[in-house]
Amino acid sequence: MSIADTIRNTFVPVRREGWPFIAAFAAVAIILGIFSTSLFWIGAILTAWCAYFFRDPERVTPIDDRLIISSADGIVSAVGPAVPPRELGLSSTEMLRISVFMNVFSCHVNRSPVRGRIATIEHRAGKFLNAELDKASVENERNGLVIDSPNGRVGVVQVAGLVARRILCWAEQGNDISTGERFGLIRFGSRVDIYLPEGFAPMVSVGQTAVAGETILAEFGAPRTPLVRVS
Repeated sequence: MSIADTIRNTFVPVRREGWPFIAAFAAVAIILGIFSTSLFWIGAILTAWCAYFFRDPERVTPIDDRLIISSADGIVSAVGPAVPPRELGLSSTEMLRISVFMNVFSCHVNRSPVRGRIATIEHRAGKFLNAELDKASVENERNGLVIDSPNGRVGVVQVAGLVARRILCWAEQGNDISTGERFGLIRFGSRVDIYLPEGFAPMVSVGQTAVAGETILAEFGAPRTPLVRVS
């Protein structure tokens, strides 16, 4: 590997949506530096964190219509049956839901778990409860997509969290989307819920770390949930 490759791999691209925030943090750091060197370094560290938060690394995505790929970086916080948000029009009964919680150090760029056509995009105002709570799926501010995939309709819901105050979604209803394709971003702590039709079996467990665009969350026609071990 060349030095150029090392530098390129070290400095991950930053989403353009983050530049105004990074610039604001940097400006505050400079102003604080006029009064105190210590305050300047605190501001500089916070500026570096802000740039890190808005990072947008490349991912290697498995291409297989049987697989559901994680839409978010973070910790798997829920795996089990749940009724999807009513506005999505998916089902009035329980579906398999897999949730991934993103803390303030996670990459917050969201990616499509499947390929297909975006049938629905619905935004709902709501509260800003801790996104780790189960009731956050119903009560918090959220933005949901329904994707017509080769194995049925899949729901993907961006859920705002305790600190998050802005959900971004640049996907458009009626457009095709590819597995692993970027479709949105949530600022400063949140979660993503994925609702799956019958025929999918989970391939992850609560507490497992997920990587957006890479980690396999579920598989169509899989015989059983894999056993796991914490080590």
